[in-house]
Amino acid sequence: MSHIIGLKCTHCGEEYPATIQNTCHECFGLLAVNYDWDYIQDHISKEKIKSGPNSIWRYADLLPVETTDYVDLGTGYNRLQRARHLEEAIGLDELYLIDDSVNPTYSFKDRVTSVAVTKALEFGAKAIGCASTGNLAASVGAHAARAGIPAYILIPSTIELGKITQIMIYGPRVIAIDGNYDDANRLANEVVDLHPDWAFVNLNIRPYYTEGSKTLAYETAEQLGWNAPDHFVAPMASGSLLSAIHRGYKELMKVGLIPEKDVRASGSQPLNCSPISTAVQRESEITPVRDYQTIVHSLAIGNPSEGENAKETIQRSHGYAATPTDEEVLEAIHLLAKTEGIFTEPAGGTTVAGLKKLVEEGYIEKDEKTVVYITGNGLKAQDTIMRTLKQPEAIKPTLTNFEELISKISRKEKEIIIA
Repeated sequence: MSHIIGLKCTHCGEEYPATIQNTCHECFGLLAVNYDWDYIQDHISKEKIKSGPNSIWRYADLLPVETTDYVDLGTGYNRLQRARHLEEAIGLDELYLIDDSVNPTYSFKDRVTSVAVTKALEFGAKAIGCASTGNLAASVGAHAARAGIPAYILIPSTIELGKITQIMIYGPRVIAIDGNYDDANRLANEVVDLHPDWAFVNLNIRPYYTEGSKTLAYETAEQLGWNAPDHFVAPMASGSLLSAIHRGYKELMKVGLIPEKDVRASGSQPLNCSPISTAVQRESEITPVRDYQTIVHSLAIGNPSEGENAKETIQRSHGYAATPTDEEVLEAIHLLAKTEGIFTEPAGGTTVAGLKKLVEEGYIEKDEKTVVYITGNGLKAQDTIMRTLKQPEAIKPTLTNFEELISKISRKEKEIIIA
């Protein structure tokens, strides 16, 4: 007997077998994996999870695969860290973070890709692929290399050079699009229609792909002693990450692994491309953003495929959504690095900047146990961040020159503090 019943439309409830399909034939709503929760509850336990691998696959009973031959680079089960310096800087009593920039390809996308590629091989797909702003592309390239399967990757030509370099090194077929992510995504949809035996992870096998994000909730709860936090903050692009994390907590409650609790979900998007956050703030429908310019390339999706799900999750859980400016994003990257020693890309800066605004504006209470998810590594966006840094001053290799420079630096720091 399987723990997977099939797929189910999130809008009209129509059910389908578990195949390569992502939209409902009746209403064109998004499909989600339909699990047999009674079966799962009878077969899962904290002890079984604890004895599993130190990766997302310790939670295999809650993921949509039948095989045990996982395409696994060692993703996940990252340490839940108490962010004591950051919590003091922004005014919270208890703040935690999971740093997903330490995954094998340095972003949370390894979670979703590991699940999606494993499922694609179950289906006998002849190739895999994606449309991506960078992080997913790198992850798909790496997992395709591990699986020994061809990959076709569509990216906007304007993404960071560091991300393009990482994508290319794994050897996929990379197609740069003269346009933005939404242009690349539209073309990718046409590609999978023409090649039905190809599995594009964030398109025709998206119902399975999105399930990988739930593992962030599982890891958090397990490391909090099998308890959920009061509130969490996540970045939003398509909206699927935030919805999946919240769903993950609900599923742990459903099978009895953690106590029942209302978990508040809040999101953050860069101001210049914030269709979900804007809809939350205005209590309106989501309006796609056609033209946008932001340094936060990995969150720059003007027409979010799961935006309504994310908006409804935020509203139902009594969370909120922030819209930091690009300048606030850059400041937050520096803040996280200087308080917790974590160098994140602009997506992570957006999350931290959003967290800060939500606290300042009273949407997160001081005494709420809060978790923030850092999703990507700053080394991928060095060109963007380098512009905010001063180059070190060069001196001759003498002790006199060293002491003079240190004295000069100390005077400047005192002047800044006084100002």
